[in-house]
This record gives sequence, structure tokens and C-alpha cells, in this order.
Amino acid sequence: MPAKPPLLSLVIPVYNEEKTIPELVKRLRGLLTILKEKHHFGKEDAEILFVNDGSRDGTFDVLKKFCESEPGFFLLNLSRNYGHQLAITAGIDTARGETVAVMDGDLQDPPEFVADLYAKMSEGYDVVYARRKKREGESFFKLITAHVFYRILKKLTRFEIPIDTGDFRIMSRRVTDVLVSMKEQHRYIRGLIAWIGFKQTGLEYDRDERFDGETKFSVNKMLRFALDGITSFSSAPLKLSSYLGFASAFFGALYTIYILYLKLFTDNTIQGWTSVMIVVLVLGGIQLIALGMIGEYLSRVHDQSKNRPLYVIEKIYSVKPKSKR
Repeated sequence: MPAKPPLLSLVIPVYNEEKTIPELVKRLRGLLTILKEKHHFGKEDAEILFVNDGSRDGTFDVLKKFCESEPGFFLLNLSRNYGHQLAITAGIDTARGETVAVMDGDLQDPPEFVADLYAKMSEGYDVVYARRKKREGESFFKLITAHVFYRILKKLTRFEIPIDTGDFRIMSRRVTDVLVSMKEQHRYIRGLIAWIGFKQTGLEYDRDERFDGETKFSVNKMLRFALDGITSFSSAPLKLSSYLGFASAFFGALYTIYILYLKLFTDNTIQGWTSVMIVVLVLGGIQLIALGMIGEYLSRVHDQSKNRPLYVIEKIYSVKPKSKR
């Protein structure tokens, strides 16, 4: 007979967080204490799922040792690095809880706040997302680009995607079941959850600095993530046309200024050459941008048609059940 599902599953994707794990575990134990005191959780009412996304440091060894000795903690070890969104997907697909929460493993998302999200759900919500009030320790570049991206995305989509939110949230089982059924290769999970609908609300919190190290989101990853959010899919090779198009349009604009300068302030121009060059440069850049965007969507259709599994789990590590004599 299958075990009764827990009241809460907490999914935590981790990548190269060896130094953060001890503090993370300490605070997760604190969360379990809060859930016990405030919501009367028993020993089996919560499960915590770490998803190791192909870490290259000692993250796997540390988590394996811990999860094999601590009941209620599980380690999903992916066969390689699949990326943040697919690591979250693996955890959500495996979670058994009546509610499923997601948070990052770098301690920017405070574990203790999960108890507040859980309490908010009791008011009749299916999704409670954590909205960032402050973002400590992040560069001005990241803050301004995130601010612009969320607002552009909101304008481009036909449904409401909450701004200034990440993947830190809690969901009911019926939302989770719908999300599990969605098999997009290129995932933007917070957008998928918004698309599902039901009753959703936000709860503000102050986002902390990373406990250790630097962000794993490079500028390139940020650009890819933003593009996935807008188009729902991603493919690196066909992005080249888009990059060339934007570069051509940019340098074409600079060259246009130079040509106009020659035309207006010098005699070093050929009759008719100015207008022809402006038209060629601008239209050439626009055409490459258009072809690149078409390529983006075609490549995503191509990736989806392969019907490959989204991820591969090497093994799930947990406390081994005692053998019956």
C-alpha cells in the first residue's frame, strides 16, 4: 500500500553549492520546526527534494551523505547539467505532496518564508508566489535588465505573468498535476504556472544576498532565459541570425550617422550614394532580424518534435528502508 502523500514537498535545485549546503540544511531544519509549531506538521508531513543539476564540485557527495542519513530528505541526481528550469521540472515531477513549493538553493530565497507561503494558501489560493521587495547583493545591470524584461514580457503575453517574481512559490496539487502534464522542451516555469490559471496571489519578501560564491546566471544565460520566456523555447545555433541582425542594424545606424555627417559637412560623397547605403544597411539588418526570429520558432518546433525526455535521473538517494526479517 503506497505511503500517504506528505502535506508539503519542497523542491530545491542545486548547482555547485557545496559550501552553501551546511547552512541550507540548518535553515531547512529550522523550517521544519516552524511547520511543526505553526501548522502541526508531523514527521512525515514534509519532504525535501534536492535536485543536483550536474554539479562539478562536491555538492553531490555532501548531499548524498546527508540524504542517506536524514529521513524526509531526498536527492535527485540528474545524469548531467540540464539547466535550472529542467532541474525544477524534475523535482516537481517527482514530488508527492499535496502542495509543492520551489526555492533556489543559494539561500537568496529564505527557507523560513515557505511557512508563510503555506499559510497564505489556506485562504483559498492555488498558487502563492513570492514577490521580491528588495534584491540584496545584485548589480545595477542585473536589476535594471530584470526590471525591463519582466515589463516587456508582460506587454507581449496575452495572460498575466506576475512581475518581479522568480520561481520561489508554492502550488496546490491540481496546479502541479497540470504542470507535470506540460512537456515543453524549453521551459519558462513561472510563465507556465501563470498560464494554468486558478486563483493566484503574491506575498512580498526581502531577497537576501547569495550565501557563497557568485551567481550561476551569466549574461549569456540571462539572454537565453529571457528569450525562452518570450518565445517559450530556445536553440543556440539559429540565434546567430538574430545576433547578426541586431549587430548589422546597430552598426548600420552608426554608419548612417557617419554618412549623414559626410553629406552635410563635407564634399567627400558621391551623388545618390548616401540614400542607397542607408536603405541597404537598415533593410539588411531588419531582414536578418526577421529571419533570425523565424529561425528561433522553427528550431523550437524541431526540438519539440524529437520528443526526447526532458531530463534523465541517475538515481534518487534517501534513507534506505529497514529490511523486514
